Amino acid sequence: MAIEQGIWKIGDKPVKLKPVGMADESLLEEQVMHDIAILDADWLLIGRQVRTDFDKFIDLLALDGDGNVIIIELKRDKTPREVVAQAIDYASWVVNLDESQIGEIYHQFARIYERPHDSLEAAFKARFGVALDSTDIQLNRAHQMVVVATKLDASTERIIHYLNTHADIAINALFFAAFQDGGNHYLSRAWMIAPEDNRERAASHASAKHAWNGEYYVSFGDNRSWADARQLGFIAGGGALWYSRTLAMLSEGDRVWVNIPKTGFVGVGIVTGERIRADQARFDTPDGRKALDESTLQAPYPQVDPSRSDEDAEYLVPVAWIHTVDREHAVNEAGLFGNQNTVCKPKTPKWDHTVKRLQQAWNIS
Repeated sequence: MAIEQGIWKIGDKPVKLKPVGMADESLLEEQVMHDIAILDADWLLIGRQVRTDFDKFIDLLALDGDGNVIIIELKRDKTPREVVAQAIDYASWVVNLDESQIGEIYHQFARIYERPHDSLEAAFKARFGVALDSTDIQLNRAHQMVVVATKLDASTERIIHYLNTHADIAINALFFAAFQDGGNHYLSRAWMIAPEDNRERAASHASAKHAWNGEYYVSFGDNRSWADARQLGFIAGGGALWYSRTLAMLSEGDRVWVNIPKTGFVGVGIVTGERIRADQARFDTPDGRKALDESTLQAPYPQVDPSRSDEDAEYLVPVAWIHTVDREHAVNEAGLFGNQNTVCKPKTPKWDHTVKRLQQAWNIS
């Protein structure tokens, strides 16, 4: 089913803005070069017009915070089916790239387009706040394909849905529409498939097809007060969409196992509510319901800032703890699962082992 986009100006009555054609999709590519958040705020752009071994050029290459590669193809003057086939063809080349090749792709990109960081390691650390050589990062473990277009025919949409649903291929479409209001021009975007679903599909395909055990992993950032999270009952993430978006995966009743990176596992609990901005959260205290910054805290919580945009804000999820320990008694053993995502659904035997080991250590059924 074709996706239709619209923008309305709100006043005495809504006025629909006039749609205008996007005469040259290279204009969109230029905008992406200035800010890849136009496509996805969770990506790092690493290449433009990347030459493959079969003498074709990938429009754009990006990485996500797990080190997975995103192949981005603009439709331009290609037919919808051609651009989908081309993206899959490029993926057959990308899948074999090693760390040194990806690093060289970024180095050339940074040199030609004068990026602020000349190495992939520096750019990755600046963008995601974690070192590329971290044990939690595996470069090019999985990849996604994204077709960028103003519209696709129904047949091509069916092909993309089929590849995702039945062939387990992580391919998505991102639709853009342009609008005009007087002298102002605007872009609107819509995903064909939720980007979180596509990322999860790519990660699942790269794993050993191990069934998820139903238990959620949570990474609690070392720059946050675990003592206050224990006392008030919450987990948290934020500062960028990459860190806060996965909190939305959780629903009331889910069980979460909390790890502090480089420290160890410190708690398990049951989610009791939905994700909420930290500056809007309220907690039960002896003096009534209070905001986080009104509560008696054992350490400052600087992330609570109403002026932050929704993308950069800190978010909390309320949790009823089953068992917690302080940092000094964290469970940190060789062979336990670790990941930098704030929340994830691990599909690996190591996660089964981790949950069983924590159940034993904390006497939890």
